[in-house]
Amino acid sequence: MKKRAKQTDAGTEPDASASGDRQFVTALQRGLDILRCFRPTDGALGNQELAQRCGLPNSTVSRLTYTLSKLGYLVYLEDIGKYRVGVPVLGLGYACLSGLKVREVAQPYLDELAQHAGNGLLVAMGGRDQFSMIYVACARSEGIVSLQLNVGSRISLARSSMGRAYLAAAAPQEREAILRGIEARTDKERWPQLQSEILRAIEEINTRGFCLNSGEWQADVNSVGVPLPPLHGSGPILALNCGGPAYLLPRERLENDIGPRMVEAVRKIRYAGEGGGR
Repeated sequence: MKKRAKQTDAGTEPDASASGDRQFVTALQRGLDILRCFRPTDGALGNQELAQRCGLPNSTVSRLTYTLSKLGYLVYLEDIGKYRVGVPVLGLGYACLSGLKVREVAQPYLDELAQHAGNGLLVAMGGRDQFSMIYVACARSEGIVSLQLNVGSRISLARSSMGRAYLAAAAPQEREAILRGIEARTDKERWPQLQSEILRAIEEINTRGFCLNSGEWQADVNSVGVPLPPLHGSGPILALNCGGPAYLLPRERLENDIGPRMVEAVRKIRYAGEGGGR
């Protein structure tokens, strides 16, 4: 039976395949895909919902969720017949965050940017998880209006300024693999426009260090993204963004104020993180 194509951000890594690779454990990959299906805004999910999200047969999902629940990574709620994420997954998340020392270095600069942006606008730093960007650090100033996103939130890799900033910093081979995966998950009619937006953002990063996004992630939300290459030449590529309602972040302000400040903040983060001090 032909395997269903995965259409969500929880899909497999671009070009990942067990074909011809005896070291690749497909069952482990599928189990991790199940865990990736859970989002911070979700309640409990049933096997059918998980199957739809990760593109696996119901019978396979049922075996995987049973195994993950036996290991404690999922908790089965008998009264509704669904699963929620177990505490051991939280332990893995904190282990990851504690290993990202750049978070501690970057946080004061994120705070400064948020205070300058004002009005509750959100400044965040994130890394890639397949076809999503996950926030690993956040800062926001006081204000009535704010995007309801926090550490652990996912946003689109393809449509967000943060994701496009990541793509600009990725090695060409990785970028091409990701773009192929995005194309496979995008309607044919939509792909030319999306590809054009991504390539435009990469060119903006290359020419002025930041890229703008005017309602391309969510309508009436504007943002600016800047890549943060690995410190000391090792570690993951990260990216920063600042976003909020378009009436609080008009394009002119992003272009002439917030964008240049974020490029400078990244320079300071890299300098401090590589031993230069704050």
